[in-house]
Amino acid sequence: MDPLNAEDPAAIGPFRLLGRLGTGGMGRVYLARSAGGRAVAVKVVHPELAAQDEFRRRFAREVSALERVGGTGTAPVLGADTEADLPWVAVGYVPGPSLRTVVNEEHGPLPPASVRTLASGLAHALTHIHAAGLVHRDLKPGNVLLTVDGPQIIDFGIARALDTVTDGGLTSTGAVVGSPGFMSPEQVRGERVTPASDIFCLGSVLVYAATGRSPFGSSDSGVHATMFRIANEEPDLTGLAPELTGLIRACLTKDPAERPSATELVDTLQVTDPWLPAEVLVRLGRHAARVLEAEGSAAAEAGDPTPSTPLPPGGAAAPRRRRRAPLIGAVTALAVAAAGTLAYTYWPGAGTASGADGHRNKARGGTGTSSGPAGIVPAGFLGAWEGVLQGSDSHPRETLRLEITQGAAGSKAAVYVHVTDERLCMGRSRLVSADEDKVVLGESDVTTSVPAQRCTPSARQTLTLRSPEVLVWTSGAAKATFRKGRTGSEALPAKFPGSWRMRNDPEVFGKDVDRYTDEVTLTQGPVGSAVLRYEQGYPRTDAEGNPTSDSVHCIFTALLARTGTPLVVGPQTAEPGSDAECAPTAGIASYLDIVRYKGEDRLLVYPMTDGEPGEFHRIR
Repeated sequence: MDPLNAEDPAAIGPFRLLGRLGTGGMGRVYLARSAGGRAVAVKVVHPELAAQDEFRRRFAREVSALERVGGTGTAPVLGADTEADLPWVAVGYVPGPSLRTVVNEEHGPLPPASVRTLASGLAHALTHIHAAGLVHRDLKPGNVLLTVDGPQIIDFGIARALDTVTDGGLTSTGAVVGSPGFMSPEQVRGERVTPASDIFCLGSVLVYAATGRSPFGSSDSGVHATMFRIANEEPDLTGLAPELTGLIRACLTKDPAERPSATELVDTLQVTDPWLPAEVLVRLGRHAARVLEAEGSAAAEAGDPTPSTPLPPGGAAAPRRRRRAPLIGAVTALAVAAAGTLAYTYWPGAGTASGADGHRNKARGGTGTSSGPAGIVPAGFLGAWEGVLQGSDSHPRETLRLEITQGAAGSKAAVYVHVTDERLCMGRSRLVSADEDKVVLGESDVTTSVPAQRCTPSARQTLTLRSPEVLVWTSGAAKATFRKGRTGSEALPAKFPGSWRMRNDPEVFGKDVDRYTDEVTLTQGPVGSAVLRYEQGYPRTDAEGNPTSDSVHCIFTALLARTGTPLVVGPQTAEPGSDAECAPTAGIASYLDIVRYKGEDRLLVYPMTDGEPGEFHRIR
């Protein structure tokens, strides 16, 4: 669990927030506590989705259905407000790790007896979900939580509300919703999804639990290839215990009509108790203890329960607008999308002066002489510094960049660029104090917000120098390590500039494959400038969803926010000249990396949420 920050509300409805649990395709999830002391997970819808009337109507129907789901294996709905500016739903919190975490990070594949019991528990939960008229649509290892009493399915039903802004499981710019390795053939083809789809996904989850891998391969060979295998090839069951083969082959039958129902699985599967290996049960106990400790610490810091408060300006919903048609087409196109248009703000390069305010403000090894504007900032702090606040260096979820120039106390000597999954915020921070190894920044103002009016001024920040290349950043309870970043008018590393195009698979896109185009152009520029341009084309459809001879053309740009590897850009902005069908806001920032595979460079564009990257090949 991550701590709350200044952008987060103190409470949502009757639930007092304790921390952040994560962010997904639909919204942000918080750990909260009810008035009676129960731990609750509160999911708040992304503003871009909340602005779509049809999504809100579907979300309200799904929440109503979720409230009818009961029984073992699912978390109960404890509250919701589907009419709020940012709709939300609260469910009982399950203090257990995901199946993905247990298999991939903590223990490894589970024994056959545990997998059979896992299958029974998940099938039992699916019977209740399907009886309520819901289809999960995103059953994968990350959505299965393990407890001593059995597995729990989370995020059930909500995925269907996303269909109002997706096409066959795709986001408005073509990114796959969820993990392609755990989709059904119906989802891959964009066909009607029924409860049988969940059974196919269940089969893939069971293979993962038993072997540690998807039966249709990973996305390392390309998302298109994975989806093609799901739709057309037999699963790879290498290493699967013989006693599990019949069960899993039945679930992974291509024809939905031939798969067993969830009820049939429950009736035929035998369970064991205890159902998990002893070492996993020990880890579950430790995990629950850590959660309780974190919850207690967060509650102690928060003090007495606070009354329900509206979201602050940083979390305000985008203005309500009429729904626009979702983008139809590309299966694995760029996962970031458009955001509100803003004027861009630039700043001068970092100074080179050393502090000249006596020995107190000299950098280590400095002479005390000044070669630039007079001020109190030691030379070691001058320049750009970049850090990851959430996630990891290779897979960031929230980043911050500070560019510090020379200045006197009280001057706005620092420019910050803060990026989360759904926004980019830029502004200037006032210099409070500085000495040999510490700089304190205070009051700030916002100069750029993407989307518009979504940012709040940054809080007080303290920078402590550890070496010429490393400093430690703190703000309240948050702490991170920052390293030197690139500055100047050509901030992109040399390997990135150029044009990159996605290669669409004819087996997936059919005879109209050449009408689907996705191209990214990266150009040099300073941080804060629009270095990324994304052009997308796809067939326009008629009222029945059939392709016509006309095409839709969309142009988006995004601002550079971080110069290290991977690069980070903010949410995209629709440019003039884009057709009316192009979604103006999707609110997902992204990070970019280049890998070399089979003798050629490939640009990978990842959403700053859990999802597969868009894969592009250099064309010039």
